[in-house]
Amino acid sequence: MSKCTEHLLQVLSRNTSLWHTEVPSFCTRLFIAGSMLWVLSALLVLFGCFDVWYFLRGAWVVIKCALQEPVRDVLAEQVIHSRVLSQDLDFMGHMNNARYLRECDMGRVAFYTRNGIFKASRVLKATMVIGASTIRYRRSLAFGEAFELRTRIVAWDEKSFYVEQRFVSKSDGFISAVMLCRQNVLRSSPDKILEFLCKRKVECPDIPEDLQQWIKFISASSQALRAESGLEDKTK
Repeated sequence: MSKCTEHLLQVLSRNTSLWHTEVPSFCTRLFIAGSMLWVLSALLVLFGCFDVWYFLRGAWVVIKCALQEPVRDVLAEQVIHSRVLSQDLDFMGHMNNARYLRECDMGRVAFYTRNGIFKASRVLKATMVIGASTIRYRRSLAFGEAFELRTRIVAWDEKSFYVEQRFVSKSDGFISAVMLCRQNVLRSSPDKILEFLCKRKVECPDIPEDLQQWIKFISASSQALRAESGLEDKTK
């Protein structure tokens, strides 16, 4: 065999070896790139169709509170600490009005998790839904401002808990906003939930005058809406 032929065979052998090593490597890179594209597309659809951060934060609040010491006093006020972040801002540069309601959601989740009301509701196969809420804004919370969200049960009746939540600025203790919430209990009652938790009947505190007026307003509004819809004989 001539030297020229031997050299040609060596070149062909070398190229064949490179082909066998480079092709799998290229296919692997192509597969990884395609997988990443699918993952990014799925995340884009997920974040576009659902409020993912809301659910992630809610799950984090539940896990965090479940690992903390339970609050034995069901009626005790609970406090969570927070700060106004960039995603909380509106065009005016202070905390968006809607963000207060979201913070209240998280405050109630923490409140019911630590004092056991969520657990009792599941055992009793009850569901709790918001029946009404009123929030009063007294002073805006600025970017970076630290605040406390204080949550407590004020009173209850045969159908609902009445919950107050206050946004208190840490800088001077000013109550920046206050919300009243009617938490309806379906397929059970507040009395049954509290009796299950405390192993005794719990007496409802005296209902403050302002809360009584708010309850009357809700009742009057419900009656007017039922009459307007021709549903006077049906419950709301």
